[in-house]
Amino acid sequence: MIGSTLCYSGLHALIRYTSQELHPFELAFFRNLFGLLVIAPWFFSKGLGILRTTRLPFHLVRAGLNALAVLSFFYAFSVVPLAEATALSFVAPIFATVLAVIFLGEVVGGRRWLAILLGIVGVFVLLRPGFETVSLGEISVLIYSLLTAIAIIVSKSLSRTDSSVTIIAYVILLMIPISAIPAISVWQTPTFNQLILMVLMGILGTSGQLLLTEALRRSATYIVMPLDFLKMVWAVIFGVIFFGEYLSFAGWLGSGLIILGATYIVLREGKTRGAPL
Repeated sequence: MIGSTLCYSGLHALIRYTSQELHPFELAFFRNLFGLLVIAPWFFSKGLGILRTTRLPFHLVRAGLNALAVLSFFYAFSVVPLAEATALSFVAPIFATVLAVIFLGEVVGGRRWLAILLGIVGVFVLLRPGFETVSLGEISVLIYSLLTAIAIIVSKSLSRTDSSVTIIAYVILLMIPISAIPAISVWQTPTFNQLILMVLMGILGTSGQLLLTEALRRSATYIVMPLDFLKMVWAVIFGVIFFGEYLSFAGWLGSGLIILGATYIVLREGKTRGAPL
């Protein structure tokens, strides 16, 4: 899981850097395209059997949600400071909890509702609407978090019948043509150096997915997911070293509230599933 957070944070920093020269929509397309390099060994070893499914429409929906989330995500990280964008992205599990109540009929107790409220307060503290103008980039992070939460609900449904390998393979394969459409509208032929960076983006992004999936397979969610907040640590470090970005006091306070709320939700999830705390 620590490796997964490093991969994702490295991807975020590369988006921030490379988007100074290429449009984030084009970066999103190449990230998906070069992500094939990571899953290619599966096809060599298992063939097309990993694509066997009876729920193709669900995979199409998940890929569409992920594609829109990635486009929002890439745009956001191109214009919003790394640490702030990372903190806002942590509201995804908060959204997912609310959506699980609505669509999956899951029961949420009073303490988890309090954690959700805490996360929402954190968002308001971080964005300070009414005191500062909320930027399109910040809105894009929230859109990304909401779409990711919906994709999590779809994934929960898919995981009942399909393996994680099949789910990830479909996401990557379907997101390539979907993300190609907006990329064409802003196309700029990349240089060799830019291609190298985008290959690295594809490897980091897909490796982060695989490491996260493997971490969840090997250990309980309540143990693994709190480590996801290490991304905030890496984001602050990368932001300061490479971009000279520093969080304000309100940024730290809002980030802390969001992380506290999301962490509690993950811990309660583990407890309600009978995991020892």
